[in-house]
Amino acid sequence: MRSTERVSTQAMAPEATAPDATSDGGRADSRADISEDHLRRLIRTGIALSAERDHATLVERILLEAKAIARADGGTLYLRDPDRNTLSFDIIRNDSLRVAMGGTTGRPIAFPVLHMRDPDSGAPNYGNVCTAAALTGRTINTADAYEPGEFDFSGPRKFDASTGYRSKSFLTIPLKNHDDEVMGVLQLINAQDEQGRVIPFSPQIQSLVEALAAQAAVALDNQHLIGSQRALLDALVQVLAGAIDAKSPYTGGHCERVPTIVKLLAEAACTTDSGPYADFGLTEAEWYELHVAAYLHDCGKVTTPEYVMDKATKLEIIHNRIHEIRTRFEVLRRDAEVAYWRARAEGTDPAAAEAAFAATVRELDDDYAFIAQCNIGGEFMSAEDMARVRRIGERTWVRHFDRTMGLSWQERERAAASPPPPAPAVEPLLSDRPDHRVDGYDFGEVYNLCISRGTISPEERDKINDHIVVTQRMLAQMPFPRHLARVPEIAGNHHEKMDGTGYPNGLTGDQMSPLARMMAIADVFEALTAADRPYKRPKTLSESVRILAFMARDNHVDRALFELFLTSSVYLAYAETFLRPDQMDAVDIPAMLALARGDGPNRPGSG
Repeated sequence: MRSTERVSTQAMAPEATAPDATSDGGRADSRADISEDHLRRLIRTGIALSAERDHATLVERILLEAKAIARADGGTLYLRDPDRNTLSFDIIRNDSLRVAMGGTTGRPIAFPVLHMRDPDSGAPNYGNVCTAAALTGRTINTADAYEPGEFDFSGPRKFDASTGYRSKSFLTIPLKNHDDEVMGVLQLINAQDEQGRVIPFSPQIQSLVEALAAQAAVALDNQHLIGSQRALLDALVQVLAGAIDAKSPYTGGHCERVPTIVKLLAEAACTTDSGPYADFGLTEAEWYELHVAAYLHDCGKVTTPEYVMDKATKLEIIHNRIHEIRTRFEVLRRDAEVAYWRARAEGTDPAAAEAAFAATVRELDDDYAFIAQCNIGGEFMSAEDMARVRRIGERTWVRHFDRTMGLSWQERERAAASPPPPAPAVEPLLSDRPDHRVDGYDFGEVYNLCISRGTISPEERDKINDHIVVTQRMLAQMPFPRHLARVPEIAGNHHEKMDGTGYPNGLTGDQMSPLARMMAIADVFEALTAADRPYKRPKTLSESVRILAFMARDNHVDRALFELFLTSSVYLAYAETFLRPDQMDAVDIPAMLALARGDGPNRPGSG
């Protein structure tokens, strides 16, 4: 413990010897009245400390103001780690030695921590003046470290012997918060009178510095509380975003990747010196606002059913119902085989029977292959294909078992509204039954197989789109503080479009903040390049940029931001981290810029 005291004192000892104060001079100063200047300075300092948010600036001001009030040659501010019960150096200043570490200097302090208790025995360390002040919660005013006392100053004396300097007076004050918990220790060294002589710290000066220390502790505690609240908010935001991603094995990571893109784009906008965003900038508070909004932009997805959000095929609900339909085809094939052998048994010409059987099998194979392909979904389904689905669905098969058995009570209630005929019953191969309509969804087989684009029905699309309404409703209910007041707008408008055709509110570009417009591009680009969606293959980098270029041309996303997205290589910085090697291909930047401005083919995929 004593070696630790030595490190602290050596760090603050002046280069040159300061003249000793006479005992009379020290006593004369101790009787000096506290001036009005002292009080005014103390009031101004308290106001300034309460307004300071930057930690480095705060601790530096605390120490420098304490040194100035006490006319001290040096000082150190230690912060306590309550978990490890240690004091660590946070800032050191010394005028004679010209030492400045910590605070706003950026120079790290490499001195070891002071242990308030022995790491092995757990015994309190009362031998060190700083740890003793922290342990007892009382100020320790040492007039002369060379006089015998209860604290070990052998370290400073040893240093003084090697330098010719005398470390004499010390004022060590614990910093206690509103709960009377010690947050740290402020230590000043070598008070000086007006002639520069080293003197003890007077009772009046001690009172002033203690008052300053009390204000400093409140400021540090407030800063700690603000930091704790921010850490809690960050944790809640991360937990919610992680829960949304974890809800679906296919969209996992979306809420992590979108913030990466939007922050890269915001940085590009802040650094550009040309174009519409030349004057764009963000304060530290606005950066944090964007951070929170980016992670919460899809919080409404907690209400979106997984079987809708992850629907990989047209017939999928909880499972892919193509297997049920395939079983019916299997039954029809088996029926055809039975019919073949029955015909043979009844004396039908073998060749004719075999030809009829083969024709039926070919038709079934062809029809099933077509239905299976329709189930996968695609960019467009023709009216002819839809008609064929309906025609195939009208084919019949014979059901021999009661399809109301083994159902849940809800399924039984739906079936009771339109009870099936008793078995054996002739039923269509594909059907849209009344019991397929559940809670606003239509799970009809023909209906879903005839979805014209992708795998999502109109009702399911509405439900997916509804997540942004839920997002806005959830964020509107959160009591965001003033510096986060724009989070709902930034997070909740990323599906709006520049031309007013987006949702849910049909906002135009001039009704959206720049950050909301950045969110729109980030959300689209992540979705285009994502390699974890079950309903689509991952697009290459050039394909994704090309689609975004068309969206910029059609005034769906901010064209100026899209151009910045390309010219600042935001797209590439993201791709190099998150895209698979087989997605990484060359992007023709000039061609994409021209396309976004209206010079190019009329639709994605052409040319």
